[in-house]
This record gives sequence, structure tokens and C-alpha cells, in this order.
Amino acid sequence: MRFLASKVAILALEDGTIFRGQSFGYEGETAGEVVFNTSMTGYQEILTDLSYAGQIVCMTYPQIGNYGVNPEDNESRRPFGEGFIVRDYSKIYSNWRAEGTLEDYLQKNRIVGIKDVDTRSLVRRIRVHGAMKGVISSTDLDEKSLINKAKNATGLLGRDLVKGVTCDRPYLWNGQQVSDTITDKRFKVVAFDFGIKLNILRELTERGCEVKVVPAAASAEEVLGDNPDGIFLSNGPGDPKGVFYAVETLRKLLGKVPVFGICLGHQLLALALGGETYKLKFGHRGGNHPVKNLLTEKVEITTQNHGFAVDPTKWGGTKHEGRKTKELRAGDLRPSTFDLPAFGAVEVTHINLNDGTVEGLRCLDIPAFSVQYHPEASPGPHDSKYLFSNFIDLMSDIK
Repeated sequence: MRFLASKVAILALEDGTIFRGQSFGYEGETAGEVVFNTSMTGYQEILTDLSYAGQIVCMTYPQIGNYGVNPEDNESRRPFGEGFIVRDYSKIYSNWRAEGTLEDYLQKNRIVGIKDVDTRSLVRRIRVHGAMKGVISSTDLDEKSLINKAKNATGLLGRDLVKGVTCDRPYLWNGQQVSDTITDKRFKVVAFDFGIKLNILRELTERGCEVKVVPAAASAEEVLGDNPDGIFLSNGPGDPKGVFYAVETLRKLLGKVPVFGICLGHQLLALALGGETYKLKFGHRGGNHPVKNLLTEKVEITTQNHGFAVDPTKWGGTKHEGRKTKELRAGDLRPSTFDLPAFGAVEVTHINLNDGTVEGLRCLDIPAFSVQYHPEASPGPHDSKYLFSNFIDLMSDIK
């Protein structure tokens, strides 16, 4: 365990706001969209969630680093967040699973961090004014320079960040490692890697699936050539409209094989069905978001990480409530069905209880459904793991 002397670091936002703190992790400079996560634990899983590509993450919980890091808690091959912001960094860790400090982990993976920041003030500013671009630097301490860099940083709208995180080639997943052959599996699933988390793969394999992971740009012909029982659409970073090629591929697959989408996969399914997406003011990120299942009337506490959402008022078809045409508002807490020209009817199945945004969809005429949140959690509650079993049931019915 090493205690390193900290040096001054600055966080500058594009609106001109400055936060001074101390550098921790890798010394240098980084830029991205500044967002916040409300989870109390799970900082290592958050850092290695590929959906954070292009973003600087601020943890709202004040004390971070007190249980160290370990290889088993990684959700991908390395951290993909652009930077990390905390209030109190604990140099001392205490956990029987820990194999090192968070600071050493950030240094090894070249992740720029800043500590001793008034994170309550930062989060309040983001909530009031929305997520904005920012720069963390321990090398350039000129405030005007950093504000200009933040203003000129690349935003997320229309940007394809998936191409920077997806796998290079298809592979079979077997537990914790890649394998050439897998036996004794009930279902063949092709999983599109838009930034897939490892716990998703674990949940699928634990339920008897042979999972073949394919790059985001894989064609419909390549996927169907494997004769899969189901197709999984993973989470991932950035604007779903930037991944237009996946939308076109998905339109060729819908109706032919059961489809299950999570997070970015949910948004891509909505776009393929003729829906629209939009950027949220400050997004949903954390392990404590309440979602209502409109089909069961039950409330689930969910893990979330997204900055875009499906627009419930813009579809390429007619809106219906049963047999009666109606307008759907974001706050409607009941199922609403849309008749779509190409794929039949789609129903809103889940709603966020904090702001009424769409959290789930299912198609009534073809085998496809999706949720905006993360049923695999990691970190977070396990209320929503039943959705993986629903996918298995859907494949069983078709098979």
C-alpha cells in the first residue's frame, strides 16, 4: 500500500464553473460529459462499465475507495470512463477480497481523478442546469484555458461511441473466459456487443445459454447464419442515433428470432420499431431507481446508467389504450399500446417512478422486448433478474 503526495487539480465545466481539488489516480488531463452516479458502493464496476465511455463520473456517496479493488469486480477488460470525481478518497482500504488500492488501479489504467471536491454542489449544478462537458487537469491550472477546453470538447449528441468499445471479432463466452467450444447448452444466443457487461454474459450462461458475442457492426446475415434461438442487444455508451447501422440490422432481424434488449439495446429496439429517442437533462445513473412494472403492478428497485431515453409521444404508428386511441404522456402509469406499420403492436411495460420516462417495451405480434435499466445489476439490487428468465421462456415457446 502506497501513500502518494497529492497535487492540485481543477475541474472546469463548460458554463465557466470551477471546482478545485486534489489529483488522485493518473496525473494528466481528460475531457468528457460530467455525470453523477448515486450508488453507495460499486465504484469498480461503475468504472469498468463500458457505457461510461465519453463521460467523467462523479460519485454522490462521499467516501470512495475504502474497500479497495479486486479482479473479480471488473465488468469489462478495463475502465472506460474518461475521469473520476470523489469527495473523500480513502487511502486505507479494508476488505478480505481486496488486492490493491483504487488510486493504484486508476494510475495503472491511466484514469485521471480529482478528490476533495464539493460533490454536493457539483451534483446540484448538474441537476439544475443539466449534464455538461468538463475537463479535469492536474497539468494545466489556468482556469480560462480549462473552461475553453471544456466548451470545445466533443459532446455526445449524434456520436457513435460504440465503435470504440465493441469487440474486434466474434467469440464464444464460457463463464469467465473465452472458449472455442461449449457443450451442454439449451439455447444458442447471439449477443450484440455495444459495450456489454460481463455480468450479462454470466446471467445468460447460468440459464443454459451458449452465448456468441458479435461486434456491433455484425450483419443480419452473419447473425442468422448461426441459427440462434435468441438475440441479445447489450448496453453501451453514447447516442443511440449514432449507431444507425445497428438499427438497420435489427430491422432485418425482428420477427425472425426472439430479441431481448437492455439499456442502449432498448433504445435501438425502439428506433428499429419506428420510435424516437431524446437526451435526458442529467440522465439516470445509480443503483436505487424505482421502476413500476405496469403488467404486474410491482415496483422494482433498479440499477441504471443512461443519458438518453425513448420518447413515448413519437412513434411511427397509432397510439392505443386497449381499443381506444389516446395520447400517451410520460407520466401515465398504465400500459399503452402503439400499432406500428411494419411490426404490429408495441406496448410500454415499465415506467420510471421518479420522472415517468419509459423503462420497458414489448412487442405483441413479434417476439421482442426490452428494458432501459440493468437487470444484471453489478452493482445494485437483484429485483429485475426475472427478465433473463423471461427471455429463456420466450425462446422456449418459439423453439
